[in-house]
Amino acid sequence: MRFLIFFLIVGNLWAEFHIVLGSRPKSAIDKLQFHTIRDFYTIPQNTLFYARQIIPFSWQEQLEYSKEYVKKFFYPWGKSKLQYSDKLLYWQIKMVQNRVVYGFNKEPIDKREIFWWIKNSNFANLNSVASYAITTKHTNLRAFPTDKDIYLNPNKNTSYYPFDYNQNSELHLNTPLFLSHYSLDKKWAFVEAAQSFGWLKVSDFAKVDTTFKKQFKSTKFAVSIRDNLYLKNGNRVITLIKLGTLFPMIGTKVAIAKRESNGFAKLVTLNRVSSNIVTQFPYKFAPLNVAYIAQQFVNEPYGWGGKAFCRDCSATTRDFFAPFGIFLMRNSFEQARQGKRVISIKGLPKAIKKSVILSQAKPFRSLLYVPGHIVIYLGRYKNEPIVMHTYWGVRLQNWDKYTLSRTIITTLEPGKELPNIREKSKLINTLQKIINF
Repeated sequence: MRFLIFFLIVGNLWAEFHIVLGSRPKSAIDKLQFHTIRDFYTIPQNTLFYARQIIPFSWQEQLEYSKEYVKKFFYPWGKSKLQYSDKLLYWQIKMVQNRVVYGFNKEPIDKREIFWWIKNSNFANLNSVASYAITTKHTNLRAFPTDKDIYLNPNKNTSYYPFDYNQNSELHLNTPLFLSHYSLDKKWAFVEAAQSFGWLKVSDFAKVDTTFKKQFKSTKFAVSIRDNLYLKNGNRVITLIKLGTLFPMIGTKVAIAKRESNGFAKLVTLNRVSSNIVTQFPYKFAPLNVAYIAQQFVNEPYGWGGKAFCRDCSATTRDFFAPFGIFLMRNSFEQARQGKRVISIKGLPKAIKKSVILSQAKPFRSLLYVPGHIVIYLGRYKNEPIVMHTYWGVRLQNWDKYTLSRTIITTLEPGKELPNIREKSKLINTLQKIINF
């Protein structure tokens, strides 16, 4: 009897949900080819050097931003149906119908398989479920209801891995969702989050009722300020947690959405959560905090659409700003329309453009945008604007890319020492906007 009581007590302790330091699973993304450039050795690579240049937000400003963040975060729970143009909703079908596409093995994907993906998408039943859900894992949003990769050209480094066109985005744990309908095989659901929409595995979310929604929304929040954490139940890893994940607070405890056997979500509080990894939302925008967040992105491999638990340019900007209470949409085009002030620098000569950036952009509070790419302005070094960005590579004269394929700190002329760089394609010559917060 004593042994049984001891076993039950210890078993319950082992079964506690908790968050600990973890690591991103290694994958093919870690084998990507990358090169070095002079900027890596000639400008400071420590974000604290630049964070000392910031002008902090007032706490009132941060609270206002964070209220807007929460409002947008819960937007899917206020929807009654998906309302997108056919062009946006069915772009993936048009992409595969009239061209050859390839799998990870570099072989063409059979048209019969593609036909099944389209049929399985079950778009005739769009909005037929029209209910609400929440992610219970860090997971992927797919363009089709399948895990299979889709590549446009296996012989071109900007059209093969990691540029998987079936990867719409990734979603953090605890993300509210609008659920439109299920695939024919019932293994996937077509959902919308605040920042993107696509196909999500049924096993990676739970449905929510009115009571859960009210409990989740009517709390204070916490946010992860460390990347690549593990959510564990006892010794078992449940999911990876990325920096910028939002958590409701139940009293003084951090909580997560857990999928129950009936498919609905239940809030579960966590034990032993260090304030060094999850802290009050919003996180104060101060030099040490800014540097602490920013440095964690440096050297992460380039992950198109969040491929392999990594980030692309807009995911980096989104997750950098999230802990400080600033909400950004999923893609760079939408992000370039946000901010309190947007300044056009399109077409300016190089010297004047640099001067405007140095005088008008705010360290760690400004984005710089060119169609297809977005960067965080860090500040100045030797009168040069310095940025942090997740960058595939610089354009060469033959239109190939000199791959850098990770998050880097550079000037606005990365790779300028290369003899075959395409001058017109340099960042400084293509940047069009400053977005200030």
